[in-house]
Amino acid sequence: MAVASAFASIKSGGIPGIFFLVVFLFTCACRSLRAQQLPGTWEVVLEDAGIASMHTAVTRFGTVVLLDRTGIGASRLRLPRDRCRSDPGDSLLPPGGKDCSAHSALLDPSSRRLRPLSVLTDTWCSSGQFLPNGTLLQSGGDLDGLRKLRAFSPCPLAGSCDWLELDSPLLADGRWYATNQILPDGSVVIVGGRAAPSVEFYPPSRPLRNFPFLATAEDAQMDNLYPFVHLLPDGRLFVFANARSILYDVDSGDVVREYPELDGGPRNYPSGGSSTMLPLDPADGYARAEVVVCGGAQYGVFLHRQTDMPAATTCGRISATDPDGAWAVEEMPFPRVMGDMVMLPTGEVLIINGAQAGSQGYEMGSNPCLNPVLYRPDQPAGLRFMTLTPTTIPRMYHSTANLLPDGRVLVAGSNPHYFYRFAGDFPTELRVEAFSPEYLAADKASLRPVIMAAPERVWYGDEFVMEVEVPLPLVGLMEVNLLSAPFATHSFSQGQRMVKLAVSPAVTVADGGGDGTPYSYRFGCKAPPDGRVAPPGYYMAFAVNQMVPSVARWVQLVL
Repeated sequence: MAVASAFASIKSGGIPGIFFLVVFLFTCACRSLRAQQLPGTWEVVLEDAGIASMHTAVTRFGTVVLLDRTGIGASRLRLPRDRCRSDPGDSLLPPGGKDCSAHSALLDPSSRRLRPLSVLTDTWCSSGQFLPNGTLLQSGGDLDGLRKLRAFSPCPLAGSCDWLELDSPLLADGRWYATNQILPDGSVVIVGGRAAPSVEFYPPSRPLRNFPFLATAEDAQMDNLYPFVHLLPDGRLFVFANARSILYDVDSGDVVREYPELDGGPRNYPSGGSSTMLPLDPADGYARAEVVVCGGAQYGVFLHRQTDMPAATTCGRISATDPDGAWAVEEMPFPRVMGDMVMLPTGEVLIINGAQAGSQGYEMGSNPCLNPVLYRPDQPAGLRFMTLTPTTIPRMYHSTANLLPDGRVLVAGSNPHYFYRFAGDFPTELRVEAFSPEYLAADKASLRPVIMAAPERVWYGDEFVMEVEVPLPLVGLMEVNLLSAPFATHSFSQGQRMVKLAVSPAVTVADGGGDGTPYSYRFGCKAPPDGRVAPPGYYMAFAVNQMVPSVARWVQLVL
């Protein structure tokens, strides 16, 4: 309409019309150019998953568990007739409460196909973690799921694996909005939850333990839920809630120290910041661990439903292993609440999803933050953030983001409504996207390594050999980085971890040539020293050449 008016003005000899048209076309061209120049690309992997994934995890088969909740009526994904569940308490279901729709699914991103899974109890705002054998342990939720444990032993998409609801043990405390973290011995600690300032363990070989720190971190709008929990390389836990953080000895139950408070307002649910631990490095003997906390909402936004109040713009970074560690605060390019922080195989962090105003909670966010941001921890302060190509799909409350073995980041979910709602602002989102960072661009292909040989299992401290092929000759050392597969929900990836391996100089196995034959190399790697640095379990092992990663091989780290 504006262009038509400008042309009409030009036809009638109007100078304002010419001026308007020039400005309009210049603006459009600049916007188009800016969009083309920003790194990264987006694609829709699945147009309709049938469910909005509130919780997401990538299995060792490369399949992805999508998990929503029950108690909200039927989804758009049907279960086989013999797998219907009964939920008389769900008023949205037909009389009798028969629910033949799925609230979980197994997705294969490569084939873009999925299979419905059957979950029986309410997984609303629950927690999870992979066990050393690759089983996904899933804990808590609401109502009939509050003290429930569930297990998913993964398989390829064509298999028959499904959720198993465990009759015993039951959780010692109700776990709604809790956080799970695998420990050096392969057990799992389950921390906090609504009205649950305590920790417990799976297997339940240790008794329920009070955790007063979470109670003291609570304010009038909570802000202590889904605490950020990171296993440090000395075996102790860094626990962050609200704006406070402590060093916690999980064996003795003692609070070893309290860190300085992070300025900028509360960061945990419902204030919706995010956190990750930066890569652990053999260069310092795996002794140093830094934690980053980004985004959030000002205190009172959730309490007073201030949905248009701008989100926090800051990240805090601290060396959690430094006795004198203090927060260094950095400014992000955008305010962000409900964002996700995804560790990439290069050691950089992708900050993605969320809103620029409001808080977590139903109907509580506004102004979606469509641009991901790359955080480059090794760059000088002030130069660490890079703005990336925006999506066109808002990912608000109940969105997730997970690294895939091929280096893409899978983005799913977004349902800021109590029930599924497909009209109005920010409708329930059933599309699944993938974001490809710049290292997957076509002009990086000549640097991209291909892992030709790697062990399926390694033991702590072991030295082992990997072989790779690269289109161009190798310059410098090849990196090998192990990345865990976390359980992503509510802006925090539980158990997320990257461990760099010590790598020897590569030995040439075969020279490439101008006919397209790749160069082949063999080099030695040394596994992490113990479970404090890398808990037992399955990791994605990436070979990285000049910041360009291979497709990962799954490697099991064994006690």
